[in-house]
Amino acid sequence: MARPGIIGRTRTGELMPTASILLVDDDLEHRTAFGLIFKDWGFELALAKDGLEAVRLASRKRFDMIVMDVKMDGLNGLQALAFIKHNERAEAISGLKGESMNRQTPVLMLTGYGTVGDAVKAMKDGAYDFLIKSEIDYNVLRVKIENALEHFRLREAKEAGLIGEQNLIIGQSQAFARICELVERIAPTLANVLITGESGVGKEVIARLIWSKSQRANQVFATCNCSAMSKDTVEDTLFGHRKGAFTGAVADRQGLIKSAEGGTVFLDEIGETTSQFQTKLLRALQEGEIQPLGSDQCEKVDVRFLAATNVDLEREIEAGNFREDIFHRFTFKIRVPSLRERPEDLPELADYFLKRCALRNGREVTGFSPGALAALERYSWPGNVRELQNAMEYVVVMMTSDQVAESDLPEFVTSTGASRGLGRQPGAPFQPQALKDLERTAVINALEFTSGIKKKAAELLGITRKTLLDKIKLYKLTQFLVVKDSHLPEGEEGDDFEPDEEEPKGEGGDGGVARA
Repeated sequence: MARPGIIGRTRTGELMPTASILLVDDDLEHRTAFGLIFKDWGFELALAKDGLEAVRLASRKRFDMIVMDVKMDGLNGLQALAFIKHNERAEAISGLKGESMNRQTPVLMLTGYGTVGDAVKAMKDGAYDFLIKSEIDYNVLRVKIENALEHFRLREAKEAGLIGEQNLIIGQSQAFARICELVERIAPTLANVLITGESGVGKEVIARLIWSKSQRANQVFATCNCSAMSKDTVEDTLFGHRKGAFTGAVADRQGLIKSAEGGTVFLDEIGETTSQFQTKLLRALQEGEIQPLGSDQCEKVDVRFLAATNVDLEREIEAGNFREDIFHRFTFKIRVPSLRERPEDLPELADYFLKRCALRNGREVTGFSPGALAALERYSWPGNVRELQNAMEYVVVMMTSDQVAESDLPEFVTSTGASRGLGRQPGAPFQPQALKDLERTAVINALEFTSGIKKKAAELLGITRKTLLDKIKLYKLTQFLVVKDSHLPEGEEGDDFEPDEEEPKGEGGDGGVARA
């Protein structure tokens, strides 16, 4: 099924196609509020005021996701779910036969405190997940939606014959084969795993592969990007809180770790967490206990922890920014090689992403011309697999025939200055500053590509906006500091800074700069 348009990027940096969501709620105020949020996130939205209208809409159109209230007058959410998933008595509703029902579409149920039991029943009847309406954290809501949509897209690509059991695990190089062999050994155990590597190498892909091959593959895989939230928000999101813990805490809230009981929790960008958070995380790793905000009691939890970072944690330990005991609580460390370290995998990866992007956008493609493939192999790909994936999305939109020509590639790939490969010239001497130069080039390319909008450039590079500002300071790219992120909420657009007169401290600058 063709996917129209593009709405930006997921939390992992991947370009995400427009997704259609059916929102079902009999409360006009809730329907309006959620509708505005979903539209702001870029989703294509359809509204239904009750279960009956939802069934009718689902019989005529296939949605990518359905978000539905449990308690509604008339046909309630559980009944509508049964009609949509199992075609139960669907023919009794205005003669509908249900041939087009969204049986495979993920359904997220919204519930009040009094109907949590119904939501659990809905999970057994085929719902993807549920959230308590009065406790909804929009960061968590978006994570759940993106997880569901990704599962939907992967299933669709698998049905089209584009991917196999290993999903995005593509490559025949020795460097990557060693990673896959290690994953096979580690996955069936309950050991906590730390995954390291440059931005964009696919650390979350490896984490998902470990989960999919583990004993907990049938349980939840909960993700949290630790750098995307404030220190207070990330603690609340993971550990939850008790009523009265802070202003606005009007009820108890279960954290992401507790909600993943029996499953797996993936902590992305763990290297950018605070010492206070690390202290609480250590207890969870060591004792299997969490302490919600505002509570003097600890709760037992049974989860497996996977984590990822592009920061050199051993250097952060020496600098006093990361706890050594947490580092050692991750029994296994997996370093994912950069794309520069496995150039022989590039043609297969490029072909995969090209065809997957073409499927989403309803385009026919046959592959790359010799000139286009040679240009891809000359480029150093400082943004790694994520940058390659984004480039293929660009190519699918811009190409004028069914074969990719060199002229269809982004300018930063084909330009001479940007195409300097690291280690691509046999016999060439090693240049100690090459990696730093590549990072500087990647930052400049991203900022120029986004017209200096730093939030968008950071998303393209797969780093936080703060880290990008640190990089701008480190490489003295003062020309980009005058451009404000005018699309940010009021009060956030003025946090750029003038460069210090002194040099930044150390090679990576100050303030937790992510290292390539």
